[in-house]
Amino acid sequence: MTAETAAKTARPRRSVLYMPGSNARALEKAKSLAADALILDLEDAVAPDMKAAAREQVCRAVKAGGYGRRELIVRVNGLETPWGVEDVAAAAQAGPDAVLLPKVESAAQVQQAEKLLGQHGAPERTRIWCMMETPKGILHAEEIAAASARLGVLVMGTSDLVKDLNAQHTPLRLPVITALGLCLLAARAYGLGILDGVYLDLDDEAGFEAACRQGLELGFDGKTLIHPKQLDAANRVFAPTPEQVAQAHKIIAAFDEAARQGKAVVLVDGKLVENLHVEQAKKLAALAAAIEAMQAT
Repeated sequence: MTAETAAKTARPRRSVLYMPGSNARALEKAKSLAADALILDLEDAVAPDMKAAAREQVCRAVKAGGYGRRELIVRVNGLETPWGVEDVAAAAQAGPDAVLLPKVESAAQVQQAEKLLGQHGAPERTRIWCMMETPKGILHAEEIAAASARLGVLVMGTSDLVKDLNAQHTPLRLPVITALGLCLLAARAYGLGILDGVYLDLDDEAGFEAACRQGLELGFDGKTLIHPKQLDAANRVFAPTPEQVAQAHKIIAAFDEAARQGKAVVLVDGKLVENLHVEQAKKLAALAAAIEAMQAT
């Protein structure tokens, strides 16, 4: 991977905040929040009698813009519901960065959404994101991840998953660790992004930060959030530290110098550095640059 390729593909998703699509004030406030991405929700956050109005409001907000570099994702209702197909059609015409499908359990669901997006003129850049939140969805994670070239991100829905498993929310999340691992494997195998699930206790700041750190260690790109008060911790935990960025640039420079001398490996601070370490360093440096660019706007 070249530094140029890493820079083009880097997109911060440290903090991805759910916003109720029926709340116009919240949609406006989101323009000033320090979130890397916003999920404008037409599903769980919207009552049945407000679905059509919320759809119109969200699509109008997407078209109007004003959200800077933040990624905009519209979470639609399931395609089997009375609102899902119209949600996808309207979102396609609004042209968000992605459409998030709830409770995905098969490749066929992804492909149906892909077809609808194409029929209704969605821009090529509009990706499909998938909520992974049911036992069947987890068991089919690999086929879902391979379902479409439009697929961009898997999103863990751990609240629904814990409910369906008849499990419990615990600090170490052992009841869902297998599900998290299977989805991480599927996402990375097919070059997708992947986001950790929400943390429900807004008063437990220490617990939330610990969950963020666990997600980072497992390999998630960031965390989905239910309240703006969670933004600072998520942005801090999932961002490279200044020391990590400096070390990444050091590795890249040392390896480039070694390559000019015809060497395939090099020692940096007494540690052997190979091409795989350089790829990791380039990804980290590109992510840091993308975060800096976002903060500058």
